[in-house]
Amino acid sequence: MKETYIPYGAYWCSPFAKWQGSLAHLHSLELAAHVAKKALANKNISAEVFDYGVLGMSVPQKACFYGLPWVTAMLGATQAGGPTISQACATSARVMASAAQEIGSSAAECVLTITADRISNGPHLYYPNPLGQGGTGDTEDWVMSNFSRDPYAGCDMTQTAENCAIKWNVSTEEQHDVVLRRYQQYEEAICKDGAESFQQRYMELPFDVPDQRYRKTIKTLEGDEGILATTEEGLAKLKPVKENGTVTYGSQTHPADGCAGMVITTKEKAVELATNADITIQILAFGQARVEMAYMPSAPIPAAKRALQQANISIKDISAIKSHNPFAVNDIIFAKEMGVDVMEMNNYGCSLIWGHPQGPTGMRAIIELIEELGIKGGGYGLFHGCAAGDTAMAVVIKVD
Repeated sequence: MKETYIPYGAYWCSPFAKWQGSLAHLHSLELAAHVAKKALANKNISAEVFDYGVLGMSVPQKACFYGLPWVTAMLGATQAGGPTISQACATSARVMASAAQEIGSSAAECVLTITADRISNGPHLYYPNPLGQGGTGDTEDWVMSNFSRDPYAGCDMTQTAENCAIKWNVSTEEQHDVVLRRYQQYEEAICKDGAESFQQRYMELPFDVPDQRYRKTIKTLEGDEGILATTEEGLAKLKPVKENGTVTYGSQTHPADGCAGMVITTKEKAVELATNADITIQILAFGQARVEMAYMPSAPIPAAKRALQQANISIKDISAIKSHNPFAVNDIIFAKEMGVDVMEMNNYGCSLIWGHPQGPTGMRAIIELIEELGIKGGGYGLFHGCAAGDTAMAVVIKVD
């Protein structure tokens, strides 16, 4: 397989907006195309450079049957086709893996990857069932029904966190200590150091929110929407969500809306498209895993081990770690099993704080991982995140 690269600066992300917030009125694929078109123009990357594309989404919306070809057409890359991928919360990592495989096998030279989801206003679906009582069909609220029950495990995702908390002996207080640290790390990302904040390294801010017809701006976001101020005193007042449990509303993420994208290409093309050709970003490896039923937060542990093995490095070689952490439990048990400092993971933010639009969550985390490694002067980076069905994916990158 040929080596695959991300051109430095050739990535972007919208702010993540709270559930039923400022992005709830926008079709996520139209918004993703709108944001990508502006980002590519700002980075002087022509839409004509792409010969392939991969779209990642997990919540269906009107006309999403047309998937990636519709999105690339909206942003002017009408020559680029490709698949639409859905792998729940691991969608971003799978999108990147698909793009890397296409480059690595010489089937494409320059891939546009787009991830987008709107958790707000999820569809209510009707499934015909001719054998149903009176010929009536089955119904499902795509978002709420799947939030509340895994059809195989028979429980909601919070229960998987509780199962892991019991197995690894994780208390509410331990979870809240991590949450407080994660909020402090996020504050470092929005604090301006000179002309720009950490988030402004990859996110266009302020962000103009368009109306549904994209004719006028109806609101301007200065950053993520729906972030709650977190204090030790405030967390201490929260009770566990489940009776006799440990997970509170403060130690889990919140649903959100947003989009993210990046370019994945060859080494030569990455130099050409980078905003700073002195920085190289290589995709080294991916890892996937599935664990025992109803222990979802533990799945990133074997996924990360497999990615590290594929990259032929150890966890001691890693300079920065980012995770998709729907629960603080995720980070705690990962750190215990992998022998790392839980308080040093997720510098500059994570999904526990900035929210979880599902499809683009992992891609934003990897973009932030790249920028953190750039600040550090390079090194190996590890991203990992769990997904529905007790699964997970991990990605290893190298920044020089």
